[in-house]
Amino acid sequence: MFHSNPKPVPITAIIMRITEQSRTSRLAPILQLTSPALPVGAYAYSNGLEFAVNEGWVHDSDSAQRWIGELATNNLCMLDLPVLLRLHECWHSSDLSQIRYWAQFLNASRGSLELLQEDQHLGVALARLLADLGVTDAREWIDCGSTNWAVMFSLAATRWDINVDDMLFGYLWTWCENQVMAAVKLVPLGQTAGQKMLFEIGERIPDMVDSCRSLRDEEIGQNSVALMIASALHEEQYSRLFRS
Repeated sequence: MFHSNPKPVPITAIIMRITEQSRTSRLAPILQLTSPALPVGAYAYSNGLEFAVNEGWVHDSDSAQRWIGELATNNLCMLDLPVLLRLHECWHSSDLSQIRYWAQFLNASRGSLELLQEDQHLGVALARLLADLGVTDAREWIDCGSTNWAVMFSLAATRWDINVDDMLFGYLWTWCENQVMAAVKLVPLGQTAGQKMLFEIGERIPDMVDSCRSLRDEEIGQNSVALMIASALHEEQYSRLFRS
């Protein structure tokens, strides 16, 4: 029986297929890095939200969403994300002096002891995990005293070949998710209300990420006085579920 030759596949289709496969293969590292199952203890912190709820500043879904959204805009997008972007570049160029500079800059920018301890605790926990997973660069950051979450997050993104957009989106997403889950417990809110809040905040994340890219070095810094007050006073709050 006569068989015709198969119709050739256009080169554009092959390129698109390879690109899609490559993109899919990069999803696993960022999903792992942002997973609630990541053993760093992020669930133990509320970022001052517990005090805000205790004082009635946050008391329902709307006020919780406003609190989380404004902190994301005025704190993470103005401080953490632009520094994270610079750290990613420094890891790629092996510029350790600038990595140490931005690590110290972030530590100095935390407005309370609790916020600083949280950042460093998460950073050390991630450094240990990365070292155990074969990222040898992380070992020297375990006991150096200046480790923080963004430094290790950017190291993981670099070594696991996570692109910049996914890194920035994932960093902001995991913070928002932790905050929403804390609000569900503290306000309290129902699980569905929490998911609606997370969905609405998630739709704003791409614009938030874009806003950090144009900041110059001298423009970087947080502007969240309420966060610093809430976190500082939370240190002496009588009854607490969270560490900050």
